[in-house]
Amino acid sequence: MPWYNDLRPISDDKKIDYALIFPSLNNEDRQRIIKDVLELRVDLNEKIPSKNLDKSLLLASWNIKEFGHLKERIPDSYFYIAEVINRFDLMAIQEIKSGLDDLFIIMRLLGSNWIYTITDITEGTDGNKERFAYIYDSRKVKPSGLSGEIVLWDKLTENSEVKQLKRSPAITGFIAGWKSFSLLNIHLQPGKTDSNKRLRIEEVRLLMEAIKEKLKKGHFWNENLIMLGDTNLYKNDDDIVELINNTDFREAENLVDKVTNVSESEVYDRIFLNVDKTFFHLVKDKDGKENGNVYKPFEVIYTEDKRKAYHNFMLAHKDDPTTLVSDETFEKYYHQYWKRNQISDHNPIWIEIEIDSSDEFLKSKLN
Repeated sequence: MPWYNDLRPISDDKKIDYALIFPSLNNEDRQRIIKDVLELRVDLNEKIPSKNLDKSLLLASWNIKEFGHLKERIPDSYFYIAEVINRFDLMAIQEIKSGLDDLFIIMRLLGSNWIYTITDITEGTDGNKERFAYIYDSRKVKPSGLSGEIVLWDKLTENSEVKQLKRSPAITGFIAGWKSFSLLNIHLQPGKTDSNKRLRIEEVRLLMEAIKEKLKKGHFWNENLIMLGDTNLYKNDDDIVELINNTDFREAENLVDKVTNVSESEVYDRIFLNVDKTFFHLVKDKDGKENGNVYKPFEVIYTEDKRKAYHNFMLAHKDDPTTLVSDETFEKYYHQYWKRNQISDHNPIWIEIEIDSSDEFLKSKLN
């Protein structure tokens, strides 16, 4: 469970010298955060399966907006982000920036059972100074030893304008229960213009060619591949999805066509699987579909009925606070900008993987 010492009454701080992350929180702040964390926990309990020791693995992916760059996040937001991450066993994260202070705060809130792995930042304007990360519960998930990037080679790209993906995909191996798998964390070229889509298609084409070549030569540590992240795929990018499907990746059933951005307009975030069809399965829901979904934190936190509690924060964070002249201007700024800078403009997505294959293994050994 996350670390809640910062939410004790100030009078408790004086009894024991707790190592506080946010020592400036007053009692009013602490009470506000406690109430919202309790509501968030109820919502997570209703919408995300319970974690277990050895039956299944809850895998998630989340683009946390400019994590490590935005300076206006308030303590509340770190507690909410940690609470969401804590509900899963393993989370792939995109858009962690060069600064790691935000990540370190989240790791302190999550506690000592949680481990992170990060890539180096992608230098230059194209990479936007971003890095990938994995955060996982070490009681359930173990690193395999594989950690690297998918790098394109000269012969593969000799007839292409693209020589490397702008954000080199991070490939990392994990072991949980009976299952070993590699996660391929991606963040593709954004934009709806013809030139952006052309570049996005070429990024995917080259990545799929690289994967096919490595699979053919047996160069992957493990052939259970899960590609996930912010694909920046739009609803009309079916031709790009087809490229992925033609490399034997398939999208998790309950995530197909699910909008994932906070604006409820696009299917940016995806999870594709290229795995052993005999022994690698997702848990099924009550309707017989592979368990997975989009989780929407803003249905509980930073809702309209709580907006006025944050007016002073908005005034402090707005570049020109004199433009917040009415309730309507506060409302627009709150929903379109401020709360997305607190958490993200993307919602996390998740699937549930079976990690206990005892029955299947034993049945396969029967005469």
